[in-house]
Amino acid sequence: MDTEILARIQFAFTIAFHYIYPPLSIGLGLLLVIFEGLYIKTKQDEYHILAKFWTKIFALTFGIGVVTGIVMEFEFGTNWAVYSRYVGDIFGSALAAEGIFAFALESGFLGVLLFGWNRVKPWVHLVATIGVFFGSMFSAVWIVVANSWQQTPAGYHIVGEGMLARAEITDFWAMVFNPSSVDRLLHVWLGAFLAGSFLVLSVHAYYLIRRRYVRISRKAFKIALVVATVFSLGQLFTGHHSAEGVAQNQPAKLAALEGHFEASAPADLYIFGWVNKETQKVSGLKIPGGLSFLLDYDFKTPVTGLNAFPEDERPPQVNAVFQFYHIMVAIGMTLIALTLYACFLWWKGKLFRRRWLLWVFVFAVFLPQIANQVGWFAAEMGRQPWVVYGLLRTSQAFSQSVTDSQILFSLILFLVVYALLLVLFLYLLNKKIKHGPYDESETDDRPLTKDISQAITG
Repeated sequence: MDTEILARIQFAFTIAFHYIYPPLSIGLGLLLVIFEGLYIKTKQDEYHILAKFWTKIFALTFGIGVVTGIVMEFEFGTNWAVYSRYVGDIFGSALAAEGIFAFALESGFLGVLLFGWNRVKPWVHLVATIGVFFGSMFSAVWIVVANSWQQTPAGYHIVGEGMLARAEITDFWAMVFNPSSVDRLLHVWLGAFLAGSFLVLSVHAYYLIRRRYVRISRKAFKIALVVATVFSLGQLFTGHHSAEGVAQNQPAKLAALEGHFEASAPADLYIFGWVNKETQKVSGLKIPGGLSFLLDYDFKTPVTGLNAFPEDERPPQVNAVFQFYHIMVAIGMTLIALTLYACFLWWKGKLFRRRWLLWVFVFAVFLPQIANQVGWFAAEMGRQPWVVYGLLRTSQAFSQSVTDSQILFSLILFLVVYALLLVLFLYLLNKKIKHGPYDESETDDRPLTKDISQAITG
C-alpha cells in the first residue's frame, strides 16, 4: 500500500475507535441529568442510586474517550502536514473554542460529579451534572463545526499559492454556521442520545432477564425507552433535512449515497442494493422516483447524477458509500420499530412479559454504535476525492516526508494499544455491571424479585 492509503487507514481506524466513546458520554450525560432530576423531584432513592451507578460508567467512557482522542491531534501534524497547514486557521479557532467553551465547562464540573456525592447538596450536584452534560454537548459542537467546514467551506479566503496555500477566516460566524454544520450537529447529538439510552436499555434488560435489581431496572428501562423512542423518531427528521442539505451543497455525494449515475434524471430510492460501478447499474429493491419525491415531493424531478461531474471529482468508492449509508438508514428504521413496539407493549401492560424482547434490547446496544460508525464512513467517503470539498484533494493533503513503513509501524502500534484499551474498557464495564447499582450501604431490591419476576413471566 502507498503512503496515502496507509495514512487514511490509520486515521479511519483511530477516529472510528475514538468515536465509540464520546457519543456514549453525551448520551449517558442526558440520562444522568434525568435520573438526578427525578430524584430531586420525587425523593425516591432508586433514582439517586441509578444516577450514582451510571456516573461510574460515564466516567469510564469519558476517560477512554479523552485518551483515544489525543492521538488524532498528533496524526494531523505527522501524517497530514499539508492538510494541517491548509486548515490550521479554521481548525485552530474551532478547537480553541472547544477548549474555552466546552472542555473547561466539562472538566470544571467533573470533579463535583464524580466525588461530590454526599459532599454537596443534591441540587448543587445536579448543577454539576448538567454542566458536564452541556460541556460534552458543546465539545461535539466545535468538532462537528470543524468537520462540517471541510464538507461545506464558508467564511474564508485562500492566501498563498501551491503547497503554501491555506484557508484564512474572514467571517468567524459564517465559518461556524456553514451550510451543513447545524444539520450534521443535530444528527450527531441524536445519534449520541441513542447510543447512551440503548446502553442503559441493554444493561437493565439483562438485569431483568436475570431477575436482579428488578424494581430499579424497570424504572431505568422505562426512562431510557422514552429517550430512545423520542430520539429515534427525531433522527427521521434530522436525517431527511441533512439529506436535503447534501443534495444542495454536495450533489456528487448524494448521487453516490443512492448510486444515481445519470447526469440529470429522476432518481430512485433504494431500500437495499448493490452498485456496479462499471455498468453504472444498481441491483436491488427500489422505490422508482423515490429520491426525487423526498427532495421535491415530485417523483419526476431530475436529480443531479455522478455523470454530471468529471470522473476525477466523483467519489471513487460508490458501492461502499452506498452500503454504509443504507446500513445506517436500515438501523435507524429498526430502532424506530423496536422502540415503538416496546412502547406499545408498555401501554398494554406487557412490556416486561416478553423475555425475547428483553434479549433483543440486550444486543441492540450495538445498533446505534454501528449506525454512528457507518454514517461517519458514508459522510467521509462520500466527499472524496476532496479532503476539503472543492478546495483540497486528499491526495494532496498527506505529508510528503513520511514514509509508508513509518505509517505502517505506527498503525500496527495503534492496533495493539487500542486492542488493549478495548479489553480494559470491556473488563471494567463488565465488572461494574456485575457489581450492579447498589453499594454495600444501600438496600438491594433483590428480595422483591420473587414478586416482580412473577409479573415478568406472567
